Amino acid sequence: MPFKQIFLTVFLAMGISACASFGTPNTPTPSVPSATPEPPTPTPPPSAAVVNGEYITIAEFEAELARFKAAQTALGQTFTDEDAKNIVLEDMIAQVLLSQAARQENFIVSDADLQSRIDALTAQVGGVEAFNQWLSANGYNETSFRVALKKSIEAAWMRYNIIAAVPASMEQIHLRQILTYNEADAQAALQELNAGADFDELAALYDAVTRGELGWVPQGYLLNADADAAVFALQAGEVSGIIRTEAGFHIFKAVERGEHALSPDALLAMQELALRTWIAARRETSEVVFTP
Repeated sequence: MPFKQIFLTVFLAMGISACASFGTPNTPTPSVPSATPEPPTPTPPPSAAVVNGEYITIAEFEAELARFKAAQTALGQTFTDEDAKNIVLEDMIAQVLLSQAARQENFIVSDADLQSRIDALTAQVGGVEAFNQWLSANGYNETSFRVALKKSIEAAWMRYNIIAAVPASMEQIHLRQILTYNEADAQAALQELNAGADFDELAALYDAVTRGELGWVPQGYLLNADADAAVFALQAGEVSGIIRTEAGFHIFKAVERGEHALSPDALLAMQELALRTWIAARRETSEVVFTP
């Protein structure tokens, strides 16, 4: 399981003491003591970004980028360097936002819980030596891994709470479609519908397997925003115009509309949408500074 490396901030504490001297009539008037100097501000570490004052260091970013590239290579996928950097940095920012929110919700990862998880991982990979080798191979040391694991646990807790809030049922539309792969066929189908052709019979001509049946879909489920907006503008029995997406040219019919239980696939899609929406909203209200 991947874990994201999070920067461990080191705070410098400085104690300064002062003493006072008292003169007598036969001694010179003491000079006014100088003001106590302010403690020096810790030097910010070289960072890729700062999220609400929390650093994503260059070191941890580069380590995470290397892990991402290695994983994609193993899957046979390739990204440009720029795309890979953007994906990794945005993912790290999202994790920081989630972990910060978990702490604000008073979720606490105790040292005992953290150690028990590390012990379990150590046993899983075959012992201390194997675990240390894994840490080294993945760009971690013991300290950085503990910090990364803690952040990962916090983010996972917040992520779970966000998706758990998605209801099991919501307003949906029972949808059918006529799908063509060129606009001319879509125009011909629309003309037939306008002339009184039966939608279901026509849909079956274009797809004999599904007969155009899409089932119940919630708002936000369709991958294309234009299609989603057009569908949820329909009332039961109404038919849309031609909508172009990457899949082709669609004409949708709303068979029914109302409260309905989410299918497992739709529930997963709504949970992913809820998470993306939460992160986008959190990002809007957060201070995220990219450093050169």
